[in-house]
Amino acid sequence: MVEIELDGQKVEVLEGSMVMHAAEKAGTYIPHFCYHKKLSIAANCRMCLVDIEKAPKPMPACATPVTQGMIVRTKSDKAIKAQQSVMEFLLINHPLDCPICDQGGECQLQDLAVGYGGSASRYQEEKRVVVHKDVGPLISMEEMSRCIHCTRCVRFGQEVAGVMELGMIHRGEHSEITTMLADTVDSELSGNMIDICPVGALTSKPFRYSARTWELSRRKSVSPHDSTGANLIVQVKNNKVMRVVPFENDDVNECWIADRDRFSYEALNGDERLTQPMLKQGGEWKTVDWQTALEYVANGLKQIKADHGAAAIGALVSPHSTLEELHLAGALVRGLGSDNIDHRLRHAEFDDVTPTARWLGTSIAALSTLQRVLVVGSNLRKDHPLMAQRVRQAARKGCAVNVVDADRPDWAMPVANALLCSPGQWPQALADLAAAIAEEKGIAAPAPGNASGPARAMAQSLLSGNGTKAVLLGNGAAHHARATSLLALAQWIGEQVGASVGYLTEAANTVGAQLVGAQPKSGGKNAAQMLSGGLKAAILLHAEPAFDSAAGLSANAALRQADMVVTLSPFKANLDISDVLLPISPFTETPGTLVNAEGRIQGFHAVVRPLGETRPGWKVLRVLGNMLGLPEFDFESTQDVVARVVQGALVGQSHAPSRLLGNGVGAECAIDLTPSDGVPAVAAIYQLDAIVRRAPSLQLTADARRAAGASGAAA
Repeated sequence: MVEIELDGQKVEVLEGSMVMHAAEKAGTYIPHFCYHKKLSIAANCRMCLVDIEKAPKPMPACATPVTQGMIVRTKSDKAIKAQQSVMEFLLINHPLDCPICDQGGECQLQDLAVGYGGSASRYQEEKRVVVHKDVGPLISMEEMSRCIHCTRCVRFGQEVAGVMELGMIHRGEHSEITTMLADTVDSELSGNMIDICPVGALTSKPFRYSARTWELSRRKSVSPHDSTGANLIVQVKNNKVMRVVPFENDDVNECWIADRDRFSYEALNGDERLTQPMLKQGGEWKTVDWQTALEYVANGLKQIKADHGAAAIGALVSPHSTLEELHLAGALVRGLGSDNIDHRLRHAEFDDVTPTARWLGTSIAALSTLQRVLVVGSNLRKDHPLMAQRVRQAARKGCAVNVVDADRPDWAMPVANALLCSPGQWPQALADLAAAIAEEKGIAAPAPGNASGPARAMAQSLLSGNGTKAVLLGNGAAHHARATSLLALAQWIGEQVGASVGYLTEAANTVGAQLVGAQPKSGGKNAAQMLSGGLKAAILLHAEPAFDSAAGLSANAALRQADMVVTLSPFKANLDISDVLLPISPFTETPGTLVNAEGRIQGFHAVVRPLGETRPGWKVLRVLGNMLGLPEFDFESTQDVVARVVQGALVGQSHAPSRLLGNGVGAECAIDLTPSDGVPAVAAIYQLDAIVRRAPSLQLTADARRAAGASGAAA
């Protein structure tokens, strides 16, 4: 530790720290633009100049290392004059367009100009103008004349997103931030550049000119998309979601969110929102009141149970649903006497239900400090953008990343070793890796394998190092036709190399769906069986089988054979197969609970009133249960529902109890290395759920267009 004196206060900081770090620890604010705690030091704005005793001139606090006994003054005349001079230079070319700037009201330059800027400029020359750029549907670079060249956006691309999509060209007053060759900014984390831009040079294209920051109410929420469970601030005006930005939580998403977390809100105000219950009569959709719709559903379920038995009723539930919705959907189906409920819509193999929920196997924060990692069957960067940036942090510190996948992934990070083969060969590839590890350790392998050169290299990588290690099974591995064999091999590999073993998990509430038993427990039909026909009544909760299931379009043909299909969704979904549409609230219009990949339980409140006649899904299911005369449907709030889940084990806890989490398979599990046919059903980045599928700006991105082209070619 090094002790310095900062504005007369003694401060101890780690050796190698900068003066800025000491100021942060002491609670002293030093004005700055280019410095950001999550990015490397650039020291190019010079706004943080401070007075250091015995230094011949003011020094940048962000780039000056502390030394024992150093005396720093941040508010001396020398420091203030230096900061005022820098501000004068920064404002030479800055346009006077604050009244129309989207950054107005939350602009660092605006704030600091009040404290350090002059009331008039000494410069009378014309201000320079920078030509605007079109970099895609998400980020607006229309006003690059505002740019102060702090290079935060450039460093973010290099260091966090892993792709240098922006850079600085030319010199002196001709310098400008731009893409090369008129490229677009296509990173799945690109929207964070908007947040870290200290001026209004980079702004949100969907939000542009739609509201002023001081008009917006700010309310906390949780992302309903991938399994990270990113913490959000949802900004609202006139009961309408206008913008979504990150809420900082270092244990989960740090200060970043993925683009689908940020821009998917467009769908919440879109034309496809379902705002009133609807019944199909004579092949045409008619709007009805809630009482009529619910009575139709309740009477239909009773009649089908009487005519065909309870086993003819089933529910297909999306793992993006809240804990409360999933629990009540299960209670409804089981209360009718059926066990046909499943959230594993994209799975190809359905093993026996375990009493525990499969999860990440470690904390999300721990991914940043891994020394060795093996990722099986995942396009990590697109499936889990925020977890990918954590692994990217680890790779920048020397983590060896090992991959078993169908092709070499563009993860924007170095991959040490890769075993590339068709998905059907993944079990054999893991068996080869296990054989190489067994050969290195002189023990028996769990399955026949060939310790090839690439397998040996990967084995040596995983066995080396004394730091934390992880084996992570991606969506492709979870949905694989040999998923149990992949898990058994991964578990053996993890035990031998000293690594945690876990699933990245697909959706916002995949772990929660397992905790509440949203899958068959005693011989009920699984998702694949329900989607192959045989149901007379199907309840679809936030699910669109044509997009959300491994069966794809064939699921619709099977569901058309049912006597009644009930869709509970915020959108006009499943129109061609449904008989009833019940408008239920998206995450912004209902309270709820989600459990992320690491087992973290995160509750959230509604941030706007329900649109039209929309009602929270848990309330709709509760009323249906009451109309059917089912027991234990007397809940008054979401807290009551959560308290009932796993007999109160979740109440008052930030994580699910460890006894409820597990990734093991039995020692007697037979490993099947027979090559499987087909490709695991894995959603493209902007096809993951009903909300992102309906967000116009996300569907205009390069990733979305690429996925649409691939699906068109496959069709």
